[in-house]
Parts: sequence; C-alpha cells; structure tokens
Amino acid sequence: MTSKVIYKGDLGTKAHHLQSGNFIVTDAPVDNQGKGEAFSPTDLVATALASCMLTVMGIVAERNNIELKGTTAEVEKIMGMMPRQISEIKIKIFFKKNFDKITKRRLESVALTCPVSNSLNKNLEVSTTFIYP
Repeated sequence: MTSKVIYKGDLGTKAHHLQSGNFIVTDAPVDNQGKGEAFSPTDLVATALASCMLTVMGIVAERNNIELKGTTAEVEKIMGMMPRQISEIKIKIFFKKNFDKITKRRLESVALTCPVSNSLNKNLEVSTTFIYP
C-alpha cells in the first residue's frame, strides 16, 4: 500500500505516505466551494508533473555528473468547466546554468516523458518551457 487518505470534513483530506510517514493535506479550491487553505487535489496533479520532471532530470544529471541543484519549476494549472477537469498545465523550468545542446536535449527529453506525464490523459494540454541563463 502506498498511502492512506482520510476525509477530515469541510472538503479537506489528510494523506499519509506510509513508507516515509510524511503527510499532505488538501482543501477544495475557492472556486469549488473550498477555502483554498492547501493544495487542491488537482493542484497536486499539476505539481506532481513538475516534481516528476525535475526528479527524472536529476537521475540523468547524477548519472552524467551534471549539477542541477537549485533548478526550479513554476506550475500553472488551468481548470475547464464542462466537465470540471484540468484543461491545461503550463510548466516553466528554470536552470541555474547553461548546458551544451546534447545535454539540453537529453534533460528536456527525459522531462517530457516522465512517468507522471506518461500517465496523464493525452487530451490534456501540457506546455513546458525550459529556461537557461
């Protein structure tokens, strides 16, 4: 088992990651009857995509002695209404240093095919921008 999630009431949940003991709380967004006091479940989906991209790039970087520490991602999630679902995720990845073309291609390719990306509905529009100094 990966996690256990409890409904706390007032549209909030608390998820327990069983292996690490860490917790994540969620709240419904203000545009869907919530207070917006924590990540919404759909925020977590969009954020998980960026986290996955950074993680797999980190794996490639470690294998190739490339320093990625401090690389950041900005995430924008856009909701659709008919039906209510994530309609678009925009991610900007900011690197601390520039790389040669081969390294850029390798990092970008692995990011765009990370496990979360491969698991999302193919109709979901995802745009990723890689920004180097």
